[in-house]
Amino acid sequence: MKKLTRTEEEIMQIIWKLERCTVRDIREVLGEPKPPHSTVSSVVRILENKGFLSHKAYGKTYEYFPIIEKEDYSRLSIKNLVQNYFEGSVNRLVSFLVQEENLKPKEIEELLEKLDKKDK
Repeated sequence: MKKLTRTEEEIMQIIWKLERCTVRDIREVLGEPKPPHSTVSSVVRILENKGFLSHKAYGKTYEYFPIIEKEDYSRLSIKNLVQNYFEGSVNRLVSFLVQEENLKPKEIEELLEKLDKKDK
C-alpha cells in the first residue's frame, strides 16, 4: 500500500466518511477557499491509480468509493510512525503520548485494561 500525500489523505478522509461520492460531493465538504473541480478530480484520479479508490460511471458522472479500508491505512500509518519516529518501539510512542498529552490516571488505567485484555 502506497503512502498518501497530505492532500491525498485529506480527500481520502472525506471519501471514507461519505463512502460513495462524486467530485462535487467532495468539494462541498472541503473548507474555503474551495479548490477548483479539476484539482479535486486530479487528486481523485491519483488515489484511484494508487489503488485506494474505484468508481462507477453514470454517463459522464463518476461515483467514487474506497477499496482500501480506513483501518488498514491507519494501521500502516501507525506502523510507519512508530518505525520512523520512535525507533520501532511502541513503548516509546506510548511514553511520548503519556508525557505530551497529559493523560489522566483514569485514561492510563483504561489503556492498561485494554492491554491486559489483549494479552489474555
